[in-house]
Parts: sequence; structure tokens; C-alpha cells
Amino acid sequence: MALRGVWQLKKLVVSYCNWGGSSRGIRAFMESELPAFKEQNPQLEVVTELNRGQHPFLKGLYKNKNERVVCVRNLSQDEVLEAATKLRNSLGRKVVKMKTRHVTKQPSVQGTWSTALKL
Repeated sequence: MALRGVWQLKKLVVSYCNWGGSSRGIRAFMESELPAFKEQNPQLEVVTELNRGQHPFLKGLYKNKNERVVCVRNLSQDEVLEAATKLRNSLGRKVVKMKTRHVTKQPSVQGTWSTALKL
């Protein structure tokens, strides 16, 4: 995804095994889909790594120095393309869990409601 017109993903690392069965989908992706993916995304540096005996994964390196790793073990080439597209479209920010469901500047004066109130 572009933040202010600048794509946030700067490098995509495709790691696979040339022998293992769990890398079958990513090898098919590299033969058929990866050249077109490179042409559609000229701003992106795509690197392939051969890791023998390891499960395949996609690693996205972002401009804010964060990285995301997605396991693509036993996925088809269409699912690998979808995972690569999700990495390209994400901003690379860490997921932040909100403390409350409702965020307000002025909390309730009466306090929070609970079922244990005795009237």
C-alpha cells in the first residue's frame, strides 16, 4: 500500500527448497507468476533464496525497518501470489491491540456498568 504516494514494501525475499514437496507451489509461482509480478511492481526488489531442506516463506522488508514473514508451506501458486500481494499492500506497521473497545476523551462520570451492582 502506498502511504502518501510512496510504496512501503521495498524488498521481497522468496525463500524455497528445490527438492521439498512443501515448496511445490512456490516453485510453480516462481516459474509462472513471479516474472509478471516483477513487471507490475518495478519499485519492488525481488530476491530469491535457495534454502535446502527448509519450508518456503516470503519475507517483506519495509521502509520503516520492519519485516513480515509469511509461511507458504503447501500452498498453491495462486495462494502464494495472494500472500505476496498482501505483503505488498500492507504498510508494515506492527499490530497494536487497543486497551478498550471504545476510545473517548471524556470517560463516563458514572463509572463502568457491571452485572454485580446491588441496587
